[in-house]
Amino acid sequence: MITEATKYFTAHEANKTLPLVKKIVKDILDTSREIKLLADDLDGKIEDNPDARRLIGNINGFISELEEIGCFYKDYSFTLGLVDFPALINNKEVLLCWRSDEAEIKYYHDIDAGYAGRKLIPGELL
Repeated sequence: MITEATKYFTAHEANKTLPLVKKIVKDILDTSREIKLLADDLDGKIEDNPDARRLIGNINGFISELEEIGCFYKDYSFTLGLVDFPALINNKEVLLCWRSDEAEIKYYHDIDAGYAGRKLIPGELL
């Protein structure tokens, strides 16, 4: 995931992206609900459904928009709207972690820890 070309965000920089990130994540979550409703109507048989393919394509496009900003969508259950932003804290690669019901980015986790390992960003870095 993190490569030599990775853009590292400060908490301030990541928070500045939130108006756009929030809109994109809302689009992802809204579209995933449409897919779930369609799947319910079709008894889960959406593989060959053109509407389902279009909606899935839309979600993939929204996820690509996030990646263009430099962050990553991490909630493939499509319930929390989790987004990670690569960052450096104490010269260590970490991921700033934002959930769609949070007003700002206040948490991070180690690369291999995931959402369950979230910790508060040190106050001096906010």
